[in-house]
Amino acid sequence: MMTDEVNFCIKCGTRLVREILFGRLRPTCPLCKWVYFADPKVAAAILIEDQSRVLLTRRVNDPQRGLWSLPAGFVDAGEDPAQAAIRECLEETGLQIRILRLIDVIAGQEHPRGAHILIAYQGEITGGALQAGDDADQAAFFSRQNLPPLAFSTTRRLLGLL
Repeated sequence: MMTDEVNFCIKCGTRLVREILFGRLRPTCPLCKWVYFADPKVAAAILIEDQSRVLLTRRVNDPQRGLWSLPAGFVDAGEDPAQAAIRECLEETGLQIRILRLIDVIAGQEHPRGAHILIAYQGEITGGALQAGDDADQAAFFSRQNLPPLAFSTTRRLLGLL
């Protein structure tokens, strides 16, 4: 949640004011002094390669609807990011995987509703059948020399294209 979307105190219901606290402008309750600290959105992605081809999914939602990215999604509160990558891969591709290693942690928000931090893993397939689902309408393997239009710079970075 962004700071401009927070208007009322979650403790007492008073309309919040904006004050400089802890070096930033923050929503603050003038009555009970509660301060809203925005938490970053965290996403997890998985890079799966099979016979020199990379697994990608085509997005059905905005932003970047119709473009391709690595299987990825938001990490739920209290969820291990590696487990989130495993869950997202299963939801979007029908494939069961295991994590091999951490590839990178990338900071920077690409669009207003996007993650602030992306944790990317390399994985391998352990089961399942390739079938798009959840917020992907297609899932397929592509050679790095014949990639479809990619949705995000983080995908290009993780594929070594940046």
